[in-house]
Amino acid sequence: MIKIGMMIGDRYEVLEKIGTGGMSDVYKAKDHKLNRFVAAKILKQEFSENANFLSKFRIEAQAAAGLMHPNIVNVYDVGEENGVNYIIMELVEGITLKKYIEKKARLSVKEAISIAIQVSMGIEAAHNNHIIHRDIKPQNIIISKDGKVKVTDFGIAKAATSNTITSNVMGSVHYTSPEQARGGYSDERSDIYSLGITIFEMLTGRVPFNGDTTVAIAIKHIQEELPSPREFVPEIPVSVEQIVAKCCQKSPDRRYQNVGELLDDLKQSLMNPDEDFVKVVDPETKAGTRILTDEDMKQIKRQSEKRDSMEKSIRLKRVDEDDDDLDDDYVDDYDPKMEKVTTILAIVAAILIGLIIIFLVGKAFGLFQFGSGSGTETETAVTGQVPMIDVTGLEVEKARTRLSEINLDSEVTYVDSDKYKEGIVVSASANEGDMVDVNSVITLTVSAGANGVQVPSVTGKTEAEAKAELEKSGFVANISQDNSADVEAGKVISQDPAAGEKAPSGSAVTIHVSQGSEDSKSRVPEVMGLTEMDAVAALVEAGLQVGTVNPVYSEDTEEGLICYQSYTVGSYVDPGTYIDLRVSLGKEAATYSYSASITGPTAEEDGSFKEGTQVSITLVTADGKQLLQTNTSSFPVAVNFTHIASATGTLTMTYNVTTEATVTTDANGNQVTVPGSSTLKTITRSLQFTEE
Repeated sequence: MIKIGMMIGDRYEVLEKIGTGGMSDVYKAKDHKLNRFVAAKILKQEFSENANFLSKFRIEAQAAAGLMHPNIVNVYDVGEENGVNYIIMELVEGITLKKYIEKKARLSVKEAISIAIQVSMGIEAAHNNHIIHRDIKPQNIIISKDGKVKVTDFGIAKAATSNTITSNVMGSVHYTSPEQARGGYSDERSDIYSLGITIFEMLTGRVPFNGDTTVAIAIKHIQEELPSPREFVPEIPVSVEQIVAKCCQKSPDRRYQNVGELLDDLKQSLMNPDEDFVKVVDPETKAGTRILTDEDMKQIKRQSEKRDSMEKSIRLKRVDEDDDDLDDDYVDDYDPKMEKVTTILAIVAAILIGLIIIFLVGKAFGLFQFGSGSGTETETAVTGQVPMIDVTGLEVEKARTRLSEINLDSEVTYVDSDKYKEGIVVSASANEGDMVDVNSVITLTVSAGANGVQVPSVTGKTEAEAKAELEKSGFVANISQDNSADVEAGKVISQDPAAGEKAPSGSAVTIHVSQGSEDSKSRVPEVMGLTEMDAVAALVEAGLQVGTVNPVYSEDTEEGLICYQSYTVGSYVDPGTYIDLRVSLGKEAATYSYSASITGPTAEEDGSFKEGTQVSITLVTADGKQLLQTNTSSFPVAVNFTHIASATGTLTMTYNVTTEATVTTDANGNQVTVPGSSTLKTITRSLQFTEE
């Protein structure tokens, strides 16, 4: 069992619970080895006890851990300790795309395409590493507080698909591809279909296919024509409409064949939205349903053999009693007329098994949960009511955790109390046993101790003033940036706890600071490190314009990427503001200079050297360039060279050493003259040049 403060893997300290889903619970943790905060996804007990699932899960999670991309919630580690199976992931503070769409009703075309581009880049990186997501949906896409778009649960979805029958039932059927709905083979193009549905939802605020049951929705994916998003939002450009249509073709062969092709069209649509450049299949050749191939039939038959007991209750009956040619064994003698019924049978069998498993699990835990964890924020399909639990006398964080476990949110208010210690829950807004709506907010009244500190009023003050006043009173200020049409940018909109309430000294007070009206200003995105095309797309999507673009040398930025932008990231400017950019030319080659007076050979180099000797001097750089070639008998020799490409060089001095004739006496006493000799002498010196 996971407890706040416990260590996992001897390095991850569990700090707080931040999310829950159908397969796992998510905790904020601290990696003490690398000194950073991470998200720890802990598998629920029912999955941890399934050996087949765990084996596949570990393989896929380890494969996903090899992915490192700015648009992917990166997996750092996967392991098991004392029966606890965990994944350590990048901690992303933000909101799921699903929640973001619900918040805004629908997104603008530019914003939707910009998000789709970032999602596509993450998916492309995974596909390049032969990892298919298989569960692309807004719930698995996170928009961080700094505007980055990240896809989560890579590899994990594949493990669930391969080992749990319920995977397509748990909240994903609205985005599933026709081949996945059939239970057939899926590949990279299945992710493209799901992304197309996601783009449709961003543009219109709704999914294209809906129904009372998952089976009904799955059948629509297989058989019904995708409605045009322009039916719901007429101002959507034609190119965007065509991109969605191409992504969501029934046949994978008619979709984009890879994410790179889709990215090219998305970027083109951002620059030229009204141009007709998307290569769309002729509508006359489209097919609402696809005739199953022999391979499809073999797969359905294999699945049917595994469900013999269920087939007894749902076996296919004769569709047309007047059709005497219809064989009872419809799998072996497949008739194209029976495609629709065959497809329904395959889906119904899989869904019924899934519903049975979900029912049993839900019954065991007293609730039904749908959806998979999404990293930092998950969406659940839990509805109805739950009985309130007793939290009086608990530490406030423990009480909030207990409430979260039964799908209740909480907020805290403080009161003076000499009965309860500081930080202990005095009472709750609901009594034990009361039936409370799921996801409702329970107000916890918490003891500030007998000497609680009164929270000062900082509403209307500047951020700096508010922070200083709170710290002066012994509190810690948590800053939350929010848009406001009524409060001047930079000033506090509201605070929590409210002014006048009492709270323990050292506790946090959240202040919501205005960033001005959301509609009146444009937020400057970060384009540093992007290619020029991607930077232009990001600025246009943000409602800004591109100013001058100049090439410059950069020590830190790779050639071809943006190394400078004229406005600070995250600042708010007037729409249409020109942002100047600089594109890196890479590192500028360093040059060197050499200015010196070359002296003749020293006594240490050659004690026999005589002044006046003719010397040949050569100076060559390390890259082979000759800077000097001269002969002299007079030293020193002054030299001055600039713009040298190499940092070092070699000086060579060559000259003849001549000995005089000598007279000696031989063995017979005769004097003999020994003539003088001349020897070629070479001296070398290593040179270090000065960087200019």
